[in-house]
Amino acid sequence: MTGKDIFKITLNLVIIYLIGGFILAFVYANASPKIFRNNEEAEKKALKMLMPDADVNEKLGEWSIHDKHAKYFISKKGGDTIGYIIQSFGKGYSSYINTFIAVDKDFTVQKINVLSHAETPGLGDEIDSDSFKNQFKGKTIEHLKVIKGETKEDIQAISGATISSRAVTEDAVKNGVAFLIKTVKEGGKTDVKPEQH
Repeated sequence: MTGKDIFKITLNLVIIYLIGGFILAFVYANASPKIFRNNEEAEKKALKMLMPDADVNEKLGEWSIHDKHAKYFISKKGGDTIGYIIQSFGKGYSSYINTFIAVDKDFTVQKINVLSHAETPGLGDEIDSDSFKNQFKGKTIEHLKVIKGETKEDIQAISGATISSRAVTEDAVKNGVAFLIKTVKEGGKTDVKPEQH
């Protein structure tokens, strides 16, 4: 193989890579707005599920927990505030658990939704079950603690998945509600430091 042949092969490869790069850039430029719109629609649906009585959920701001950026919203019906929704993260056994929490005007939890996680199948992934999530309805910040065993006042741990249960309850939900109380009720923005377990 001569130097001329090597040059031709190299030139052909460079041209192929450039064309491929332009094609990828074109596809990304066209797909990116659609992905953004789809994500916005998915977020609107998630917010509506958490606060079905609200006419509108307006973004109030952003906050950070575990170096993850999250949002919080005010929910209104007929112009009146009926509650708040906050996105939060809990440090689980094998993942950060992305959670949405809906509270009423008194900061009592109404509903939670686990958006994403990578907890252990058959154990930690039970955080996404209705039987676990339904325990949060009507809980104030004082009762956002995990109990091993029967409880109606607090949150009952998932058997064999106490770390995941605490990650949702005492990390994501409790810290999210504490942030809302500090920011909205008391009127001062603050960095909420996640509780150590």
